[in-house]
Amino acid sequence: MVTSPAADKPSEEIAARLSGITKSFGATHALRGIDLDIPAGEIHALVGENGAGKSTALGILAGRIGPTSGRVDVFGEELRYGDPRASHRAGIVAIYQELTIIPALGAEANVFLGQSLSSYGFLRNSAMRRRYLELCAEAGVTGQPPGIPAAAMSVAEQQMLEILRGIASQARILLFDEPTASLGEAERDALFALMRDLRSRGITVVLVSHNLDEVMAIADRITVFRDGALVRSGPTGSWSKQSLVTSMLGDVADDRMLAEMLDSEQQAARPQREHGEELLRATDVTLPGVIEDIELSVRAGEVLGIAGLVGSGRSTLLRALAGLEPKSSGRLWVRGKEVPWPKTVRQAHKVGIALLPEDRKSQGLVLGLSAMENVVMSDLPSVARAGMVTPKAMHAAAAAVAPDFGFAVSRLRTHAGQLSGGNQQKLLLARWKHSPPLVLLADEPTRGIDIGAKDEITKALEAMVAEGLGVILVSSELAEVASISDRVLVLAGGHPAGELDSLKGEITVSEILHEAFAVGADS
Repeated sequence: MVTSPAADKPSEEIAARLSGITKSFGATHALRGIDLDIPAGEIHALVGENGAGKSTALGILAGRIGPTSGRVDVFGEELRYGDPRASHRAGIVAIYQELTIIPALGAEANVFLGQSLSSYGFLRNSAMRRRYLELCAEAGVTGQPPGIPAAAMSVAEQQMLEILRGIASQARILLFDEPTASLGEAERDALFALMRDLRSRGITVVLVSHNLDEVMAIADRITVFRDGALVRSGPTGSWSKQSLVTSMLGDVADDRMLAEMLDSEQQAARPQREHGEELLRATDVTLPGVIEDIELSVRAGEVLGIAGLVGSGRSTLLRALAGLEPKSSGRLWVRGKEVPWPKTVRQAHKVGIALLPEDRKSQGLVLGLSAMENVVMSDLPSVARAGMVTPKAMHAAAAAVAPDFGFAVSRLRTHAGQLSGGNQQKLLLARWKHSPPLVLLADEPTRGIDIGAKDEITKALEAMVAEGLGVILVSSELAEVASISDRVLVLAGGHPAGELDSLKGEITVSEILHEAFAVGADS
C-alpha cells in the first residue's frame, strides 16, 4: 500500500522555472503563458485532462519541444530551447510513456545506452550486469535474465528498463510521463518507494499522471493544467480529490463523474449482463518459458478479465490468441467449431478475433495517417466505390461510428499522431465498431488516459458488449478488472492461479490479490 508523502519542509531552491511559456501547434494553443516554479528535492505532479498541456510542459523541460515564447531556467541557468542534449547536460532526464527501448538489445544494453560503461571502446558486459542488478535491487524489481532481447519483454517490463535508465543517468531532475500506466500494484509500490528514496537524495521528480489517488499519495506538490493554462499549483495538503477533479474539468465536471471519481474505496457495481452463445474457447495455450496450459472461454455479451502480476503472462496470452506469438500453441474453438491455432494476425482476424493492443502508438495506429483512415483500415472494401477507396466514403464510414466513443467528427481528417492518448484509443475502438469482431482482446484499454476519456471508453466498451461482443480484458487497474468483468482468470508465473465468477459472489480487488499474490489486499 502507498503512504502519504512526508511532510518535509519545502525546499527554497528552485530546480526549474518556467516563465511566460507559450506553445502553439498551428492554430492550436497547447500552452498559454505558463509561469511555474518547481522546487528542488520535491515530487511535483502535473495533472489535467488529455490536451490540457501538462505533457507539453514536460516536453519543454526535457528539451523535446521548443516553446513558442517564454523562458526556462534550470538551477538558475537559462535552458536553450528545444535541445534535448542541453536539457541532459543540465541534469534533466525524461522517462516517457512512449517507449524508447531498442527491441533487439537486452536489458543491460538498454539501461546503459549512451553511458560510459566501456573500456578502450569496448562494452564491459560484466560491469553492466553488476550495475544493472544493483539498480534492480534498488528499485525493488527482479532483473531480466542475460541475453533476453527487449522485444521478448512485456510493455511493463520495458517501461521498467526506461525507469532504470533514468536512475542510472545521475540526473538532478527526473521527468516521469505516466510511469505506472502498465505496472501492477506491487511494481507501483516499488516505484513509489524508489521515488521517495530519490527525493531523500535531493533529486527532483516531476510526474505526469492521470491517477489522482497515486498523485495524492506520492506528490509533495500538485499543479493542475486545463486548456493550456495553469489553473492552480500548491502543496498536496492544500488539495482534496474533489478540488483536483473540479479544477481539471471545470464546468463540465458533472455530478455523476465527480461521484465516480471521488469515492475510490467504493467499487462500482458490475453491470448485470445477458450472455449468449460461447464465442471462443481455448485450451492448452502455451508459449514455452512464458505461459503454459492456460484454458479460457468467453461468451457473447461477456467480459472475461485476465489479472496477474507483471510477468504473469497476461499480455502474452492476448498476443498468442491474436496471432502475434507464432511460437505459441494451443487448441481453439470459435462458435463451437475447432479452427487452426492462429500464427498471424490475419489468421486470427479471419476467425473473428481482434486485438486492442497495449501500446496503441506502435502496435495499433498508423500515426502518419488520418483518424478516418485508421478507423476504416481493417475493412477497406466496405468504403470502396467501384474498386476505389475515396476520402468521402472513408469520412462517412468513420463519422458513423466515431461519435459513439466521444470522438469529434471535425477531427477525423487530423493525423492520428497529433491526437491525445484518449482520442487515439477512441479511434482503435471505433475501428472495431466499424469492422466488429466476435471477440475483442482489450489489453490495457484505459492505459494513460484522462478521467473523462476513461469514462467514455469504458461506457462505449460496455455498450459493445451489450450488443453481443465478447471481450477478454487485461488491465493493471485491478478495480477496473473487478468492476467490468463477469469472470476473472488470475495468472501467476504463466500458469492459471484461479478463476473468480460474479455469479458465485462479488468479484473484489482483495480476492484478485489473494489469487495473484497469495496475500490479502491489506497485507
